[in-house]
Amino acid sequence: MGLTFPFLLFFASVPGCGVVFYLGKGEVAARASGPEEKTCQRKRRRGGMISQFFVLSQRGDHIVFRDYRGEVPKGSAEIFFRKVKFWNDDEAEEAPPVFNVDGVNYIHVKVAGLFFVVTTMVNVSPSLLLELLQRIARVTKDYLGVLNEDSLRKNFILVYELLDEVIDFGYPQTTSTEVLKSYIFNEPIMVDAGRLPPLGPAAMFMQGTKRMPGTAVTKSVVATEPGGKKREEIFVDIIERISVTFSSSGYILTSEIDGTIQMKSYLTGNPEIRLALNEDLSIGRTGSSSYDYRSSSGGGTVILDDCNFHESVHLDSFDIDRTLTLIPPDGEFPVMNYRMTQEFKPPFRVTALIEEAGPSRAEVLLKIRADFSANVTANTITVQMPVPAYTMRASFELEAGAVGQTTDFKEGSRRLEWNLKKIVGGSEHTLRAKLTFSQESHGNITKEAGPVNMNFTIPMYNASKLQVRYLQIAKKSKAYNPYRWVRYVTQANSYVARL
Repeated sequence: MGLTFPFLLFFASVPGCGVVFYLGKGEVAARASGPEEKTCQRKRRRGGMISQFFVLSQRGDHIVFRDYRGEVPKGSAEIFFRKVKFWNDDEAEEAPPVFNVDGVNYIHVKVAGLFFVVTTMVNVSPSLLLELLQRIARVTKDYLGVLNEDSLRKNFILVYELLDEVIDFGYPQTTSTEVLKSYIFNEPIMVDAGRLPPLGPAAMFMQGTKRMPGTAVTKSVVATEPGGKKREEIFVDIIERISVTFSSSGYILTSEIDGTIQMKSYLTGNPEIRLALNEDLSIGRTGSSSYDYRSSSGGGTVILDDCNFHESVHLDSFDIDRTLTLIPPDGEFPVMNYRMTQEFKPPFRVTALIEEAGPSRAEVLLKIRADFSANVTANTITVQMPVPAYTMRASFELEAGAVGQTTDFKEGSRRLEWNLKKIVGGSEHTLRAKLTFSQESHGNITKEAGPVNMNFTIPMYNASKLQVRYLQIAKKSKAYNPYRWVRYVTQANSYVARL
């Protein structure tokens, strides 16, 4: 999770010429390690930071393409897509974010089903370019409102205008939404998000007919609304990604929470904001449990291992009353990132069992119990379990009255897949599967199967119990009362149960 700085500091290693440092639009310092400085200068001019930037659809179609230096052979986008689509190295299912083909470095991230890619001929820090791609995707979403293939195609003029300001001759300039507003003059063509499949955070906050106003996900920071008026509102999202490993007997072996407080502001005049967190929030490990299992509400002191803040946040009163003061910049940005490894109550308990049922058969039992309040509903749940490599087929038996559940046996990867549309808090669900093998199993079958992996999203729930007590906005007048939205969501990062 990177912080949003208006300018990027980066370096490039040119063979025989040491390291070249850049900041913003120019070369700040360049010192050659070889004897010929002029030769090194020619190499640096010839081998810049970024050679190309392009965005591809899931089909491999060009949506955006910009060649900054003309040094990479033609057809690089096709080479990249074929390499990613048919990647098969050490049985890896997906291509890594960085790889090299014929001397060209390809660095990419996948956002909302789109491939954001840069190519370079020099040895550039991969983490820098990965961060740059994430920021380009973020600033594009800030301006278009919706980030998908349709919005990019309809707003290609605006996208190229943004790219010309973000990258100049292969060198990054700025990725600040606020700074770019001074240089961008095209208005976005808004895409109707209601008829589009949910690709991003908007889907997190849907619960049946009840839906939080999700306009922060689909509204541009520069578009004017009908009637010429701008709706004054601010969105704060507490997003947590949890990692839990259960032993075969159900005990928690490891647990961790990576959280972020995201903010997106549509307030005119940049008023000062005060964001108050739990008064009993503690920073730094104490060795005690942060969750009181005797309390149904999960009370107790919230203990974070560490945290960091956005550059706009002032911490003058944070140590006193746990209040953050800031003037939010335009666009979406992380107010605070935090990590927690103290003991907490996991939202789901997963039980998995596999037993032999004959010389070439086995039975699998998967059970999920939702350990959260009944007024909370988890959605888009997927449970996967690898099975022995000699498994030929699998038959499934769902519980009586099961609704919104599907099962599948992935023959290529030899794993069982169980999809549940939603799970209500306090409920329990069971799946039984019968496996047929192509040969008799030899040895312990549990060592050849598992572990069970689970993915889910739980709107309006957070495992750490970090809360926003209040969101205060400096008033311009007595009638000024902007809308405030605070939302919580928990997602699985690595949720694993061993057999």
